[in-house]
Amino acid sequence: MNYHNVSFSAAYGTSGQLPPSAQPEVSFAGRSNVGKSSIMNKIFGRKGLVKVSSTPGKTSTINFFECDGTTFVDLPGYGYAKVAKSEKGRWSELIEGYFAQDRRFALVLSLIDIRHDASKQDVEMVQFLEQRGLPYLVAFTKADKLSRAQQQRQVSAICRKLAQAGAKPIVLATSSKTVLGIDDLRSLIAVAISQESL
Repeated sequence: MNYHNVSFSAAYGTSGQLPPSAQPEVSFAGRSNVGKSSIMNKIFGRKGLVKVSSTPGKTSTINFFECDGTTFVDLPGYGYAKVAKSEKGRWSELIEGYFAQDRRFALVLSLIDIRHDASKQDVEMVQFLEQRGLPYLVAFTKADKLSRAQQQRQVSAICRKLAQAGAKPIVLATSSKTVLGIDDLRSLIAVAISQESL
């Protein structure tokens, strides 16, 4: 796949607006301010394709991007406390409504900030993906903020917490700043797409 061929397709404010799934989809989910936009831009090698905001909780729609026969889906961030309850409810409907549909899920990237313990919402997201039997992996973001030893300790600690919740996912430390893990992510995405297309 040539990731440089990516282009923005559409944004949707409710799950009822989502078009049918016509090709493999790779979805990105995570807390607000986890670095989702930065990781997506780094995967595509495009600086401003996915809008990076200094204000957490800015993404309020599901954004679709097309690339070489695959749809990449940017889901709204969850867990930002300063958003009104009505807006939180709409985001929840968007995310839950998206996953409730009969779509061609090739891979879901559940993003967790490596600097912190997994939040309740992070664990619930991974549990949900596990219970639904959806193909997913956990990408730890902002790994450049920690030393190699600190990264290993954090990965082990978070994996223990996820295991207690019944999940043992593939995990990968990443950084949009140093490009750590980005090539590995691209490779895993390519494998997932090929498997979904069988």
